[in-house]
Parts: sequence; C-alpha cells; structure tokens
Amino acid sequence: MSKFRKKAAEPLAIYDDITVGLKEIYKKSLLPLEKEYKYHEIQSPMMEDPDFDGKPLVMLIGQYSTGKTTFIRYLLERDFPGMRIGPEPTTDNFHIIDFAEEEGKIPGNVLSVDSKKPFRHLQQFGGTFLSRFEASQTNAEVLKSVTLLDTPGILAGEKQLVNRGYDFAGVLKWFAERADRIILLFDAHKLDISDEFKSAIQAIRKNEDKIRIVLNKADMMNHQQLMRVYGAMMWSLARILQNPEVSRIYVGSFWNQPLIYEGNRELFEMEQDDLFDDLEALPRFAMVRRLNDLIKRARSARIHSLIVSYLKSQLPMIGKDAKKKDLIKHLDVVFETVQNQYGVPAADFPDLDVMKEKLRKQDFTKFPNYDKALIAKVDKMLSEDIPRIMSLLPGEEQEKNRMGLGTIKGGVFEKVAMPYGKGIDAGIGENIWIVTRDKSKYDDIFNNLEQQNGKITGRIARDELVKSKLSNNVLGKIWRLADHDQDGLLDNEEFALAMHLIKVKCEGSQLPEELPAHLIPPTQRFFKFMKIKLERCSPFSLVTEEELIRSK
Repeated sequence: MSKFRKKAAEPLAIYDDITVGLKEIYKKSLLPLEKEYKYHEIQSPMMEDPDFDGKPLVMLIGQYSTGKTTFIRYLLERDFPGMRIGPEPTTDNFHIIDFAEEEGKIPGNVLSVDSKKPFRHLQQFGGTFLSRFEASQTNAEVLKSVTLLDTPGILAGEKQLVNRGYDFAGVLKWFAERADRIILLFDAHKLDISDEFKSAIQAIRKNEDKIRIVLNKADMMNHQQLMRVYGAMMWSLARILQNPEVSRIYVGSFWNQPLIYEGNRELFEMEQDDLFDDLEALPRFAMVRRLNDLIKRARSARIHSLIVSYLKSQLPMIGKDAKKKDLIKHLDVVFETVQNQYGVPAADFPDLDVMKEKLRKQDFTKFPNYDKALIAKVDKMLSEDIPRIMSLLPGEEQEKNRMGLGTIKGGVFEKVAMPYGKGIDAGIGENIWIVTRDKSKYDDIFNNLEQQNGKITGRIARDELVKSKLSNNVLGKIWRLADHDQDGLLDNEEFALAMHLIKVKCEGSQLPEELPAHLIPPTQRFFKFMKIKLERCSPFSLVTEEELIRSK
C-alpha cells in the first residue's frame, strides 16, 4: 500500500437558500484569492453581508437640470426629505432615498459606519465625500421594494473645471457596480456632453447591461425636432460608450405636468410603460443580478491574480525599482503575455491606464507568487458551486411571486387604466360590453346561419369566419377564445365575440392568449360569478377580474 494517500475531495455543500449560498461560496472560495493578491486595494473593496441582502438599487445619473430628482418624485408620487428641484444644480449630494415608517435624514458619516448597510467601504473616498453623502427616509410604498440613488448634477461648461474635492468618477463606479439599474438621463434641449459627464459615463461603461438611457422633457418638441435630437443623441452615445450595438433610448416627459406638444402622447405612454415594466420587475430578478455580479467579480479577481503573480515573477534580484517602472510602462505587453499564457479573453482585462495608476502605489516585492490551489478554488466555484445555486432560482422566483414580492408596488407602478383602450383593450372599464356596438350587425349574420338549439357548429362557423381571409392558425385561436364555455358550439354572443376578434386582428392588433375579463360574454360572466361565490360558500363576497379570467 502506498505511503502517501490522495487527499479526499471536499464534499459539495448543499444550500437551501440562494443568499446564504452566495455568501458562503464567496467567503470560502473567492475571498481568500482576493486577500492574497491585494484585489481589495487595487480593484474593488471586499463584499460584506449587506451587499447580498439589500434591496435592488436604482441609480440616476445626468447633467444638472435633466430632471433626475423630478423623475424620482414621479416614481414615488410624493415629496421626500431633502428634495430640491430647480433649473440650477440643486442636487449636490449623493442622495439615497429609502423606506422608513418615520421620515428623516441620515448623514453620510453615520451611514458609512453602519454595519447593517452596504456603505462602509465608502470611507475610502474621504471626509469631503462623506459630507456630500446622505440618505432620506420616507414612508413610500415603492421604497419597500427598491432603493433609489440621486447623484449630483454633472457640471457643464466652465463649472466642470471646479474640483469637487473627491474622486467623483470613482464614487460613480463604486455605486454602479452595486446598482441593479443605472438610468442615464438626458435633457432633450441640452444634448452637449461635458468632459465630466463623458468621464462619468466611461466610469460606468463596464456595466452596460444595467444602463437604461432616457431622453427626458421630450414633450417640448414636435415630431421633426424630436427625430433630429434622437439621431444626434444616438450618434454621441455611440462614440462615448464605444458600443457597436445601438442602445435603446426611452423617450418621454417624466413629470406630472400637461404635455406641451400632445402629438407624441401615444409614443410617450408606450415608452414609459416599457421603462417602468423593466424597473417593476427588478425585485424578481435581483438575485439573478447578484449571481451575475459575483461571476463577473470572480473572473475579474482571477485575472487580477494572474497579472499580479506574473509581475512578481519578473522582478530581478537587483534593480527592482527600475524593473517595476519598466513593467508598468509596458503593461500592455504584460496583459498580452498573460492573455496568451492562460488563454484569457482580452475584454476581461482591467482598464490599462487605471491599472497603471494603481500599480505605481504598490510594492511589487510584497506581491505573492502564482498559487494554483487558490485559483483552482475559484474555478471550482464557477464550474460547480454557481450552477448548483442557479438550480434554486426557479423555486425562489415562484416563492416571491406567491408572496407578492416579485414586483415593485405603489407610486406610479400602481397603474390605473382609464375606461379607454385600442384593439383588444377597447372597452376596459366600461359597463357596456364593447361587442354590443356591432352586435346587431353580427346577429343578422348569425340568424341566417344553420343553427341547432340556438347555436352553430364549428363547420358552419368556419364557412363564415374564413371570409375574413385570416389564416387557419389565427382563426383557430379566435375560435378557442370565442368558445368561452368550451362546448364546441357558438351561441349568438360567442359568434359576435368571434367577429369582434376578427375585426381587432384585421385592424393590426395582437390577440391575447386568454380572453380578457371585459370581453367575456355577459351571460357567461354572470354564471362565472355565481360559480365562484358558491365555491366560496359566500354569495356576498367580491369577485376580482383575475378570478373571473382563471375560473373555468
């Protein structure tokens, strides 16, 4: 028997909770590598429990007077402590807006020492920044599901030459790495991008998957002006973001004032719905974002360790300082060598100029050598631990939806529809069944068809429906929606409904997968109400539209 036995493989950990699992694999697999290779000093501070536990963070960035604070007020549908709105640069602080039963404000120095909040590492930016950092707390329903961050208005013209006294781009980068959404706000009348705004965008550019671009105050322009501004903005952003793909730009006017030009009302409403639908789903996908950010961090830390260990290996016995200067000067060659030696994608390397600046402050002699075991731990985390945690995501998503925690509620997200709509939505909120408007015409057709006990068969209905020239697939869907009681026949109301759905489709609207409550035939609506009440054994209880749709 061999004297040396192979060390038994460490058993795979079992996690029941995604948040707990992420914390454990970070502390056991990734944190040792980060500490060993000074990742926290050179790249990014250590992650702590609040980084995994917190609510989704929405960050707003823009030049002064683009409507950032007004946008937040529009979301909350209420004022909040410390809110200042005006044409001049009114917001000069990094301003967290969070939920609390009692309204109040918390200074930055207090926030930075609170271990229950994810802001402790902001102390690295100094006292000047902390004096420009604060949090407001208010009892807004929206803030139960999300935290908002209002940033200082970015300066333009001569104002941008004034030194803020702290690393503004560095603070933006720190928050951007932890944000779930970054909203870049532009004023439709001020598209000039200052040097400070350009450096701010470049600081957050690596988080392009989180960025949403909003062209605000667009109601002050007519169609032609808006088209020109939209094109100019896309051209400017393509140069700064250095992205070959065209970024989606949400156009609108995000405040509670009457529109100046109403010609684009429908466009603004659709754009607002798309943007707010994206924001509304943030709580549902917050854990996916944290998982994604941890994977990105692991890849970044792995590459960092390869660079640092290579720099250490190149130091001679004599003349270390001169060699250090030479390595930093030719850092691009170092990157290329590491890339070829370890097969690392070039896009995963850190920013060259920023890395040079950080390395100048480091003592290369204290860098560790290449540690295969530490890197193997990170590789195992990416290949085994992360996939096992990902398998828990569907269950957690279902649990959030069951508890009603999957979306943002309150404020502007409480959508109240007016009794008006187009296409399939026509008739929502009206007391009269929308099909009644043309029912007399449909009844004339129905009464001339062959009937059995007041109903027509699928064969008879088909001969009439195909006159619409719609495809068999579409007509089959219309039949399924119109035969609401699923008896294989159509009565006069169901036939009228089928003709209405044909009209909706021919006018260019999409058909729904399920028949909306406002289109259910009136007689069947009554029987459904009674069925639900009897199932509850409570004839006096209220029945919602959702129950009406689900009930068969």
